[in-house]
Amino acid sequence: MKSRRSKLRIIVDILQVIKEEGGAKITQILYGANLSYDRLIKYIDELKTLQLIREKKVNGNKYYLTDKGVKFLEEFKKIKRFAEAFGIKI
Repeated sequence: MKSRRSKLRIIVDILQVIKEEGGAKITQILYGANLSYDRLIKYIDELKTLQLIREKKVNGNKYYLTDKGVKFLEEFKKIKRFAEAFGIKI
């Protein structure tokens, strides 16, 4: 049975797609994070409220990581390495 991703894992996946693309449009994030449109929009709104991403409207909406978003990913990587050292998968 396939396990479901946690909210944290979904957020990290979204931020990772945006980081790897150097800014991403909704379609890129949809495919990269493997989410439905409705779910993604809810996460996008939350991430903007938390100031982890920002939206730039030029030829459509494109999303970019803020400094806070970059820091979040860096800290997550540290936590992930720590957990894995003890055999815990995040």
